[in-house]
Amino acid sequence: MRALFLKEIRSFLSSIIGYIFMLIFIVTCWLFLWVISDYYNLLEGGVADLIPFFNLAPIILLILIPAITMRSFAEEKRIGTIELLYTRPISDLKILLAKYLAGVSLVFITLLPTLVFYASMHFLGNPVGVMDHGAAITSYLGLLLLGASFVAIGVFSSTLTSNQIVAFLLSMFLCWFLYSGLSLLGSYATFAGLDTYIKYASMDFHYESIKKGVLVFSDVFYFFSLIFFFLFAAHMVLTSLRK
Repeated sequence: MRALFLKEIRSFLSSIIGYIFMLIFIVTCWLFLWVISDYYNLLEGGVADLIPFFNLAPIILLILIPAITMRSFAEEKRIGTIELLYTRPISDLKILLAKYLAGVSLVFITLLPTLVFYASMHFLGNPVGVMDHGAAITSYLGLLLLGASFVAIGVFSSTLTSNQIVAFLLSMFLCWFLYSGLSLLGSYATFAGLDTYIKYASMDFHYESIKKGVLVFSDVFYFFSLIFFFLFAAHMVLTSLRK
């Protein structure tokens, strides 16, 4: 599993794909947060915090993560190397986890340069350091959990097809639906007493809770449950393909 994990990491970082992913994320965040005069601009917010960044990042990741995970199994099936993977002395679960953890690692590496934003807001505060550091740290954890969930959804979508575009579109739809779609449905008050439960099932609900600076077990458990569900579903698909 370790060898396959390192191979996947190298495939991201030795090709232009991984660097394009990181560059697009960082440059887009930089433009919206520091250059473009808009809702997300940190300098125009009047408050030393990173809330605009944590509101913007999920939208960008919702598009970028499906773009990097779409090839994880779809490409293997398209070129026929999935059979070669099955001949290795490694279980389907370890193959799945290696690809998943490589995707999560890329998300983690991509978030590291954004600590410059954190440092900048720390020193721009009046007085210096006035920002809520606890909320910023928990928000980073929430963003990482959100990204890890998107990766799980993307890997699952990639196991369903050999077409990368189909995998990308399916993954992006599922990520959007579970992040924003359910929250929107629950806000229309058209499902009687179910509205609260529909909102609770959305990633946005739990992510917003974590952004407040309070780390609650139920929110963390929700994300881990979501990750487990999609990895379990992906494992079932891979097992059926082996037969």
